[in-house]
Amino acid sequence: MTQLSVLDLVPIREGGTLPQAYAAAASLAQVAEDAGYKRFWVAEHHAMEGIAGGAASVVLAHVGHATRTIRIGSGGIMLPNHNPFVIAEQFGTLDALFPGRIDLGLGRAPGADGRIQHAFRKNLGQAAQDFPQDVQELRAYFAGHPDIGLRPTPGFGADIEMWMLGSSLFGAQLAAALGLPYAFAAHFAPDHLDEALAVYRRNFQPSETLDRPHVMVAMNVFAAETDEAAQTLSTSQLQSFVRLRTGTPGKLAPPIANYRDTLDPMARRMLDHVSQASAVGSPATVREQVETFARRTQADEIIVAGATYDPEAREVSLRLTAEALGAFEPA
Repeated sequence: MTQLSVLDLVPIREGGTLPQAYAAAASLAQVAEDAGYKRFWVAEHHAMEGIAGGAASVVLAHVGHATRTIRIGSGGIMLPNHNPFVIAEQFGTLDALFPGRIDLGLGRAPGADGRIQHAFRKNLGQAAQDFPQDVQELRAYFAGHPDIGLRPTPGFGADIEMWMLGSSLFGAQLAAALGLPYAFAAHFAPDHLDEALAVYRRNFQPSETLDRPHVMVAMNVFAAETDEAAQTLSTSQLQSFVRLRTGTPGKLAPPIANYRDTLDPMARRMLDHVSQASAVGSPATVREQVETFARRTQADEIIVAGATYDPEAREVSLRLTAEALGAFEPA
């Protein structure tokens, strides 16, 4: 059975504030929990005016206190920005606060433009090269490896479910070699999806924590009462894609009916490309599109992304999606 989870970037909308963004994230997590979603993940981004998830572990603590049972985690922590010891402490703290509920998804990208290297006082090129070793170091901390000298407290022996994230073949290869579950970011980078999943499954090596490949794929999902309403709802995120690609990112804008018709052909082609992994429409339409995507990928889990200007609209979208799909299984 394919399970559903939620990815939230904690968007800051035009005219909105940081406290409102964090309140909306907690409320969305509560809706996801009540609707039966398995996980609620947030992602680390930096110096982006419209995204409030820079301090991902702090946001997760906020979400954890607002929920009871849903797994919470990072989709992901960009490990080259940090050192493994500190991440072990942060997620060890989360595990102590919310036992048995913490996921740590790890990515290799910086989560910002090149200026972040100076801000972090790090050589991110070298840090990216060290990424596999840093992942192994984190694993050793959480496994409670007896040979570790300096033990992170909290963190040493913590019950953390580690994931490898990716949008290329590198993450798939590393996840397979280490025997970790693998999540692919098809919601914004669909190009290598099929090849990456094939590489991961073909090369997977069983580990102490996972005996067979386990795949999660991210897709954008916007559900509303009608196809037209859902299409309009999705245009806030489409505007964000266009602004990001044209070097003018900002806060999440209100939806615009027939937004694609206002764009030049190049921008429309870009949106068509980046929106390949999407389900947008009425509950019946979303069910058909998600099931088609699940059959294509044979994913064990689908994690749904998709920012809306009105936070309540996304809560409705999550409920409609869960009701439409229920327990579904790819053919």
